[in-house]
Amino acid sequence: MTLLLQANTFSLFSVNDLRLIAPELILTMCGCIALVMEVILPYKKSKWTAYFALTGIALAAFSLVMLWSGNRDSLPLSGFYGMVRIDGFALLFKFIFLVAAALAIGIATRFLDIEGEQHGEYYALVLFATVGMMFLGSGYDLILLYISLELMALTFYVLVAFTKREKRSNEAAMKYFLLGAFSSGILLYGMSLLYGIAGSTNVGEIGQSVAAIVGSVKTAEAGDAIKGLRPMLLLGMIALAAGLFFKISAVPFHMWAPDAYEGAPTSVTAFLSTGSKAASFALYARIFISALGDMRADWAPLLGLVAAITIFVGNWGAVTQENSKRLLAYSSISNAGYLLLGLVAGNLYGYVGIFIYLLVYTLMNMGAFGIVISLRRRGIIGDNVDDMAGLAHKAPGMAAMMAIFMLSLGGLPLTGGFMGKYYLLLGLWQRGQVEGKASGKTWYYWLAGWAIINIVISFYYYLRFIKVMYLGDRIADDKPLSLSPALRTALAVSVLGIIIIGVYPQPIISFAQDLIRQWMH
Repeated sequence: MTLLLQANTFSLFSVNDLRLIAPELILTMCGCIALVMEVILPYKKSKWTAYFALTGIALAAFSLVMLWSGNRDSLPLSGFYGMVRIDGFALLFKFIFLVAAALAIGIATRFLDIEGEQHGEYYALVLFATVGMMFLGSGYDLILLYISLELMALTFYVLVAFTKREKRSNEAAMKYFLLGAFSSGILLYGMSLLYGIAGSTNVGEIGQSVAAIVGSVKTAEAGDAIKGLRPMLLLGMIALAAGLFFKISAVPFHMWAPDAYEGAPTSVTAFLSTGSKAASFALYARIFISALGDMRADWAPLLGLVAAITIFVGNWGAVTQENSKRLLAYSSISNAGYLLLGLVAGNLYGYVGIFIYLLVYTLMNMGAFGIVISLRRRGIIGDNVDDMAGLAHKAPGMAAMMAIFMLSLGGLPLTGGFMGKYYLLLGLWQRGQVEGKASGKTWYYWLAGWAIINIVISFYYYLRFIKVMYLGDRIADDKPLSLSPALRTALAVSVLGIIIIGVYPQPIISFAQDLIRQWMH
């Protein structure tokens, strides 16, 4: 009988399930080939590996589009015994991950040339990190989610220390590794509590168990055993939140970000601040909305408080920074707080805001770090804000692009950053209307007002870049900027994406709304 049950269980697997992970399979294969190319190709030809990696990302994007177009009416799709789930949520996040990976490779080619670190394993590591991110978007099982998170984290530990001769890079990698291992332990503890309570690692089944426990406690019909599970659920929820606060660099687990961002190679910093953050929010949303959705009354105030403090600490920490990478690190911390507002809102506008803002934030940050890379020379780091002095006279186009990136980060109207923040705040406002009428809760309005005040404050340090570029008294470097074709393309894509989403956002907003509605139902 046992053998018969096992046979029936294994018969659930189908070779057709492989099509659900076609993008991941393509990226994995290309990553392995990239490692072989590093051995075969001479050093001066290692840049070919970058273009091969970009080709792999393009093929993965094509397979993702084919997966969506062929199954748009039959979503969600499940496979591998329910461990993988392809729905609107997964498709949107996978799109962001591929954009982040492509831009990260595009801005890295010139940087690695300058540093003398043009090696094919760099691009292989980027592809493997993207595989972990992609599985975080479509994972529907705690085991798969944790393994995917560790795959992403381990590759970033190596990438942060990629410039082995730089002491700052080694120090940043060690700090990131130690704190990352600590946060992973807390996260795993929270997952183990959920498994112990629900008896399953499947996110959907955990959600059903949590709903049953919360519903029983609310109706006062629960026995002592059920009531005893309530504190364990709260402890698991807090452990999960704390572990993920580190991954998104939210207060009070943000202390690693400025050092890691400053010490890491600039191209890695760009990828770490965008792709890694987007993947961590995918994990956050998958666990807290799908598994712990019925505990919203418990975790929404916690996330709201952390979001408010994170926005404040990130903004005021950035005001005093002279190093552009540390400044953008604190900016990344404050942006994590803004993104948490979408989870707190927990409605269509909030989720659309998360997607739009993560996409635009990827373009903004990649573009900004691309400009920083363009200033780098042998013997000249170019990481300080003052190193951009006179850029408007030397390279007006580059200065204009940097100005657009900074204004969009601040949230100026007619930029993509404004649209993202608008939807995040609109979602919070609508949640306040619903909760206010039902139970008189008004803290959502106060949280939205606090966010708006800090958005205005953030313009101070973003405008510092523009002031230095256009009103600087000196020219930091008279040498003309030399950009690789890949870096030029990455900057052009970033600035065009920000402008298009800011001026004519309706197509991408409608696309996101359709997929998110499908996911919510």
